[in-house]
Amino acid sequence: MLLLQIDTALIIEKLILISAILMVSLGIAMYATWGERKVAAIMQDRVGPNRAGPLGLFLPLADGLKLFFKEEIIPDRSTRFIFILGPCLAMLTALMTSAVIPWAPDFITSSGHTVAFQVADINIGILFVFGVVSLGVYGVMLGGWASNNKFSLLSSIRAASQAISYELAMGISLIALLMMTGSLSLREIVQQQHGFWGDGYFTWNFFKQPVGFIIFLTCTFAELNRAPFDLPECESELNMGYHQEYSSMKLGFYLFAEYINLFISSTILITLYFGGYNFPFMDQVAASVSPLLFSIICMLVLISKVVGMILFFMFVRWTLPRFRYDQLMKLGWRSLIPLALANMLVTGILILWVFKSH
Repeated sequence: MLLLQIDTALIIEKLILISAILMVSLGIAMYATWGERKVAAIMQDRVGPNRAGPLGLFLPLADGLKLFFKEEIIPDRSTRFIFILGPCLAMLTALMTSAVIPWAPDFITSSGHTVAFQVADINIGILFVFGVVSLGVYGVMLGGWASNNKFSLLSSIRAASQAISYELAMGISLIALLMMTGSLSLREIVQQQHGFWGDGYFTWNFFKQPVGFIIFLTCTFAELNRAPFDLPECESELNMGYHQEYSSMKLGFYLFAEYINLFISSTILITLYFGGYNFPFMDQVAASVSPLLFSIICMLVLISKVVGMILFFMFVRWTLPRFRYDQLMKLGWRSLIPLALANMLVTGILILWVFKSH
């Protein structure tokens, strides 16, 4: 009979880390709505939120309370169980992708115990992220279909076909990066980007794979249904889109899931291409501060980069007009996929040439 030894300290440590990531994700998702309004106001020469609290900072709380206390409506002709399952699945998949992200380097305590700022360090972290992201579209599909509303159904079909189209180019662009790093582990990919400069060149993957980054970024816009690829929520054609029939916190789950996906996708972009928690002169900083303080500094650096990426997504939303659906499909299938394939081929040739030269 096998006896399972349960490491209670490890379980408590992971539960604390999961709770912290959950709180940070929800907090950033809440205030991303405030940030989006402020960015829109600045770009349109307006004031923006300024009533609920100083600078409108209580507006996300007011929005949350409004959704929480709204009347719960379930259409008579909807498929009730799937109608409720849709937003739950969207929220669940949005939160699950954060499990494999390394938020800071490991911290070793005075007793020799290693505290990892990563929920699960699995050697196929990127595949896990892609698998969960692929499941995320089911939340949209199920919600749109179960609503028994033609606009919701059309929106969910758009979302699914858009996700399938752009996941191909995204995956191919990522293969080129994996050929260079030789690993599917997000922690190892971050460690290979240590610091900012090494061996006579930049260590961050953005400088090694600029074309791959542009393709990956473009596909991320489409995966997030963000402008200019927000066709599933095209108000002029589909009213509110796939959450047309939703109200109260089920609508809130869909809206929260969008902004949590924005936060997590920005974190993955930073992790893969901009060094994650790495920053210039980090070795000198590590030598001058305590290990715990260094881990906290690295975590703050990562969050700062992520906030910058989120602001970029918001600037693009209020800069570029929405694509037509045929333009969206043409860009994905006839431009991004061939470009990603060409980038993968060139990367393979360069790797082979460098390997032979050494």
